[in-house]
Amino acid sequence: MSRNALGIGFVVVALALPVLSFGAAPAAAPAAGGLTLPDYTVSPGDTLDISVWKEPDLTKTVPIRPDGKFSFPLAGELVAQGRTVGQIQSELISRMQKYIPEPVVTVALSGMDGSRIYVIGQVAKAGSFAMNPRLTVLQALAVAGGMTPFASTNDIIVLRGKGGSQHSIPFHYGEVAKGRNLSQDIPLESGDVVIVP
Repeated sequence: MSRNALGIGFVVVALALPVLSFGAAPAAAPAAGGLTLPDYTVSPGDTLDISVWKEPDLTKTVPIRPDGKFSFPLAGELVAQGRTVGQIQSELISRMQKYIPEPVVTVALSGMDGSRIYVIGQVAKAGSFAMNPRLTVLQALAVAGGMTPFASTNDIIVLRGKGGSQHSIPFHYGEVAKGRNLSQDIPLESGDVVIVP
């Protein structure tokens, strides 16, 4: 008996899946591979991919030094800490215009090792974690594998240092877990320490 006699047909469906590209730039200005995070501010320990169109000697991956700065040919030393990738790109263009007419500069974030938070105390996996690019207190606890049965869940604090001093921010897990006082689940900043007693 033929397939047609049984009324069975086979349909082949071809799915066209989009090709995802990260850190791509227009054809006129090839970009270094990296992340595009417009609101992310750079920290020491991060790395940037920088390229200047039609200038192969000006394609480099640069680390941000502990002092928050980096050096680049024709531009000298630039401050990166606390600035966005777009701001850094604008300054590079401005400085290079003295040597290259209408430079096309691409800056991409290729590593975020400088933006880390720390979770210590009664959690499954204490340690440092990349923010990538942002974490709240709840997300940090989840990344650390959750709390142990011995954790004092309503006495959690976030230690934050600014200008040479530190202050603590309380976090009551019991309230947040019940949907109350959700403003406690603050976005963490680089260098914050979440302490679970």
